Amino acid sequence: MSSALPAPGDSPRPSDDTVANAPRAPRRARGQLRVEALLAAAAEVFAVKGFDAATMTEIAAQSESSIGSLYQFFRTKEAVADALVREQVDALWGRLDRLADSAATLATPDLGHALAVCFVDFRADHPSFATLIERPGPPSPLIAGVRRKVRERVEAILARHAPQAERRTLRAMAPVVQHVMKSAVQLRGDLEGAELKAAARELEAMLAGYLMARLQAAAGR
Repeated sequence: MSSALPAPGDSPRPSDDTVANAPRAPRRARGQLRVEALLAAAAEVFAVKGFDAATMTEIAAQSESSIGSLYQFFRTKEAVADALVREQVDALWGRLDRLADSAATLATPDLGHALAVCFVDFRADHPSFATLIERPGPPSPLIAGVRRKVRERVEAILARHAPQAERRTLRAMAPVVQHVMKSAVQLRGDLEGAELKAAARELEAMLAGYLMARLQAAAGR
């Protein structure tokens, strides 16, 4: 659903259609703090309401700001969402890069465990991320780029772990591993308690077995 028009209860936003959706960069430290507060509030609203149901008025209220202050930095709800995704993926890149740094020293089953829980732990820390990255409609260039960069980082992790493997093999494996990582998140949405623990162990064993079989085969070529 487009947010070109304010939701009911929103104050009218600027009508200049030539203004880009990108947020206006704050010029002072105080402005930067205000942007951080607005994005933190938006994360809470999106996590609870979802992208479509959230309004600019609710985001402003959650941050204890005026609607004018919100529109000063973000002209549309999409602009807020994109800025929040950029902030959150920076945290995701940090997690994946740290895993790449340790991949060479991890046993393959341990790497399988680390990959399986990576998305789970990240989404637990950023509950609005799934709402924004998987919102209805065709993916924006930003979101499509995030998915591609995740695959690239997974490939880099595999390359650090198995430097002898052919790069084309690792490139083919990366999206498979990426989707198994996403499946770990789905398990936690579908199951709980002992049933979840048992299923999570099976998924980790499956991923570890896949990695061992494919990486050993790649090394033997």
